[in-house]
Amino acid sequence: MSCWGSWANTMKLCPGYRFQLFYWDYVIGLLFGAILWGFTLGSTGSEGVSFVADLTKVHPYHLGMALLGGVIFNLANLLLVAAIDVAGLAVAFPIGIGLALVIGAISNYVINPAGNPLLLFGGIALVVAAIVMDALAYRLREKERRNAGSKGILLSLLSGVLMGSFYPFVSKAMFTSGASGPYAVAFLFVIGVALCALPANYLLMRKPIDGQTPVDFSGYVAAPKRWHLWGAIGGMVWCTGAVFNFVAARTHFVGPAVSYSIGQGATMVSAGWGVFVWREFAGTTSRIKLLLTFMFIFFLLGLCAIAAAPLFAGH
Repeated sequence: MSCWGSWANTMKLCPGYRFQLFYWDYVIGLLFGAILWGFTLGSTGSEGVSFVADLTKVHPYHLGMALLGGVIFNLANLLLVAAIDVAGLAVAFPIGIGLALVIGAISNYVINPAGNPLLLFGGIALVVAAIVMDALAYRLREKERRNAGSKGILLSLLSGVLMGSFYPFVSKAMFTSGASGPYAVAFLFVIGVALCALPANYLLMRKPIDGQTPVDFSGYVAAPKRWHLWGAIGGMVWCTGAVFNFVAARTHFVGPAVSYSIGQGATMVSAGWGVFVWREFAGTTSRIKLLLTFMFIFFLLGLCAIAAAPLFAGH
């Protein structure tokens, strides 16, 4: 949750770096992170199959599910990065990832039911309320600035629909008969991200969806080295969160629905960064601040209910 909610700060540390160029470094970081964890934590211990052995025996079905999950995630993440660029962390994450939490939790619960459904879906309802409050706060902020605030919300919503759809494929790669382990699935998932990023991000360079001019690759070559480093670190941080999330999902106590839902608590982390560190709502009215306050409260209550769902599974 902390990793998934913090990686986007690396974008903020690269002012003027177009998100399409940042994304190449981000994907490099994803690949490096998946390999690093595979050959360290994924290759130690006495239980399960080692990372390399797991990859050598992966079934085509599980391979396809992991790759497809990566492809869908990549499309969602590109839209999310664009939404962050347009609207900021405090808007893109609560709307996009909040919607993804709702879609992903429901679909994962259908595939592999685990946890108390009343707490799980009650928590989801609270998250939906928080999403609405954040969207209202954003629209009010944009009206004050005399900007058209619909693009940031639209990009966030599109990202959320796709982001909520990738995890069930990851679940199928890890939970069906003869499934691969979490480290192998994470690596294959990242390969899917990289394969999709090549044509998709190139297309966004030629036809940007953020309303700006087309992006030339010369900007990537000319970018400061620290920007490339921050982009790669962002990818590694996200990958670290994904690996730990996949490992947690494999445990019977937690399950994929709860693991995914808690992971999407990243929304609260990123919104906190956006509001309190990057000051994305600084100077706004008391009405907007009240909406943001209730957004945080509802999100926290929803996440607490979701986190408690495994503890009361039999009730």
